[in-house]
Amino acid sequence: MPIKNSRWFIEALSPEEGHLHGIRRVLFSTQTPFQSLDIMELGSYGKALILDDKVQSSILDEFIYHETLVHPAMFSHPAPKKVFIVGGGEGATLREVLRHPTVERALMVDIDEEVVTRCKELLPEWHRGAFDDPRTELRFLDARRYLEETDERFDVIIIDISEPVEEGPAYLLFTREFYQIVHRCLTDQGIIALQAGSVSLSNLACFTAIHETLRTAFPVVAPYWASVPSFALPWGFAVASKRPDPRALGPDTIDRLIAERIGPDLRYYDGPTHQMSFLLPKYVRRHLEEEKRIIEDNHPLFTFH
Repeated sequence: MPIKNSRWFIEALSPEEGHLHGIRRVLFSTQTPFQSLDIMELGSYGKALILDDKVQSSILDEFIYHETLVHPAMFSHPAPKKVFIVGGGEGATLREVLRHPTVERALMVDIDEEVVTRCKELLPEWHRGAFDDPRTELRFLDARRYLEETDERFDVIIIDISEPVEEGPAYLLFTREFYQIVHRCLTDQGIIALQAGSVSLSNLACFTAIHETLRTAFPVVAPYWASVPSFALPWGFAVASKRPDPRALGPDTIDRLIAERIGPDLRYYDGPTHQMSFLLPKYVRRHLEEEKRIIEDNHPLFTFH
């Protein structure tokens, strides 16, 4: 269990490793029907959203996480009009999606209304009015059930939820069955993006399992990574699609698309950063190759219903 008192918060990164944060003040703390919710001001990173004792984003570096999560998928689609966001309670994923002028509708579905309400109130730097954009539709539902029952098709689906801790609210949104549902809900050039856990030397199991699980549902799976300082460890992401492959887009193409669609306001993501993100370190590539051969025997895919 993490240690929290009036001065310190230790986020457990593994049973034997943690990230120590000084606490300047606690802005809000409660237990919602789904998870623990804390909004704190941390000494090095400023205001931060913490769910189930895991830092989700901080004011200092949230732009790295959210630009990395959203834009490789959005720029890989020729003209994304309908976007579905799973989770994303801070509103920052929604903010980045709405930067794209082709977007006509952004449907955000988060199961935990309390998280969204408190983020709207206490973390306005994250959403920057995105919840009030006329293209935004916000619903508080089980996203998996919504996708199971809908006949709608989306150009891009972005899954912005916490790691798949068993019995946690996000666990069933990392399964083969869920990815098959997502695949059905995409248009012909549809594409998804998600955060995929740590890519640290000591903890690659989650990243690898997500990668292999995605491969059971999608013909294109492109893992990538970024350094998000408040997470303490290098962090993995993945794009999966029916057709588009973000790795086919060179730096000049990405820079041209950014200039055409968004302009100069991005703080992290550009052409060289896009290229760098998909160049995985050798130890990660080797692990993926080795696990590809043995994962079904030694690390079963996420298949729980």
